[in-house]
Amino acid sequence: MKKILIIAVALLALQVTAQEQQRERSNKQGKSLKMMDLSAEDAAALQTKKMTLHLDLNKSQQAEIKKINLENATKRKAMMAERKARKKSGEIQKPTQEQRLEMVNTKLDRKIAMKAKMKNILDKEQYTKWEKAQMQNTKNGKNKKKGLKKGMHKNK
Repeated sequence: MKKILIIAVALLALQVTAQEQQRERSNKQGKSLKMMDLSAEDAAALQTKKMTLHLDLNKSQQAEIKKINLENATKRKAMMAERKARKKSGEIQKPTQEQRLEMVNTKLDRKIAMKAKMKNILDKEQYTKWEKAQMQNTKNGKNKKKGLKKGMHKNK
């Protein structure tokens, strides 16, 4: 009787844990969907405010970074709209090796340009702090991808 009770409690605990993880995952997806609904101007303003809090930016730095963030948000919105249109029309295909190489090169060029712009705008301490945050975001993104891939295999 004790064994059955212990097994029942263990199964109940496992079920509760699984439901919590599912809720967390759906909350994260909800936040990202809300960010996608923002206009480019709103997204740039939010990003600039977050950077101001994190890096303690002055007014001139805020203005310059807001321009950069607006430019990036506009490009990102255009790319998302293009991808959505291709998905609707059914034109989405896996990129070829050359297309992947081109996409990676373009992404790295954008990162290099952003780094150069930020180096001109921020002082040394702010730049170091920003660079650490960028590295952490990259690390978090890679971990998130790994988690998504693991989750995909579990569902099959």
